[in-house]
Amino acid sequence: MANNHDPRCRQCRREGVKLYLKGDKCFGPKCTIDKTSKDDRKTRWRDKPPGMHGSPSFQKKITEYGQQLREKQKLRRVYRVLESQFSGYMDEALRRPGVTGEILLQLLEIRLDNVIFRLGLAASRAQARQMVGHRHFTVNGRRVNIPSYQIKAGDVIGIHEGMAKAGGIKEARERVLSTKRSLPTWLDLNAQTLTARVVALPTLADIKATGDVRDIQEQRIIEFYSR
Repeated sequence: MANNHDPRCRQCRREGVKLYLKGDKCFGPKCTIDKTSKDDRKTRWRDKPPGMHGSPSFQKKITEYGQQLREKQKLRRVYRVLESQFSGYMDEALRRPGVTGEILLQLLEIRLDNVIFRLGLAASRAQARQMVGHRHFTVNGRRVNIPSYQIKAGDVIGIHEGMAKAGGIKEARERVLSTKRSLPTWLDLNAQTLTARVVALPTLADIKATGDVRDIQEQRIIEFYSR
């Protein structure tokens, strides 16, 4: 089974949509999935899955199970979590009262590495995970190096004083000061100090407002695990 170690542009082509796995490249003209296929100048790479079986002559109508699987794989790849981790989030979402699909998306969205990415402090979730693992950030004054750490409303995220001059932090400061990417409404960021506060937990509308999960059909994922 394909996993998160596959080349990132290949993962986007497999799902037929942008997963925003390569940071700034995904927002520019060099994005592979927006380029025209070399095999057919009228076809975009997103219309041609990778490998021999991605050829139009091999493509078959996808089944309901296949559609459910693709939605699950798409969401898992967006947040860059392994199968076992994703199943754990799904189990937790099923245990909690409320709308399961919304809870699942919320659990993924409030991961520390994802929050760092949403704040613009990292160009991609992969970079955010690396920076968290290298202990660049604090939560409520305490150093945290667990990418899957679950953020809560009211939490304050800051740069550890020992990492203020690190290369990744310098790049983050330049990115925040120069970027025009809008900040999610549930987050607040001081661009000068790079200190952020979680105003509230994200709602389904907040999560869907972002381009990478806007078209995710979470109900199909629930159906996949309900078989």
